[in-house]
Amino acid sequence: MSIIRPFVASDMFHFNNVNLDLFTQTYSPSYYLNYLVRWPDLCYSQIAPSGRTMGYIFGKAEGSAQDWHGHITILTVAPEYRRLHIASTLIAMLERVSDSPTYRGFFVDLYVRCTNDVAIGMYEELGYSVFRRVREYYDHMGGNRGKDEEDAFDMRKPLSRDIGRRSVRANGRDILVSRNEVL
Repeated sequence: MSIIRPFVASDMFHFNNVNLDLFTQTYSPSYYLNYLVRWPDLCYSQIAPSGRTMGYIFGKAEGSAQDWHGHITILTVAPEYRRLHIASTLIAMLERVSDSPTYRGFFVDLYVRCTNDVAIGMYEELGYSVFRRVREYYDHMGGNRGKDEEDAFDMRKPLSRDIGRRSVRANGRDILVSRNEVL
């Protein structure tokens, strides 16, 4: 039986099986450590009985007033553990903390490549919807490694505090914004 536990700094020595996947954006150790210092309760890891990292999630709290929200910065699952509901379990943990009295967010959001149909479908099944399309988002993030710029969908899921469901748009795929408007 696997366990879900808070991500700790030493986990960075054991997550190559996850991070070496083509779809996973890898960051510097200081980037991960910054999250662990600022938002330790929004960073989790799922570990197999063998001690192997199955997947992890890093999040943060950001925004102001009615835009205060939880944000999924990194979510990845090792290829050999995909389709076991690990991602949905990790997301549920982050949503629960973002909705808790500690953070009281209005919604949880994330950015996903517009071409990543599998991930988009999973997020939609979990209650997320496209709020807007961000032009050339991944060029700024360095994720394309020299390829053409790629757009991202800003996907959101309302939490209990978003009574009016302001974080949901019926036509989100048609709302185009530049990456400068979201950074």
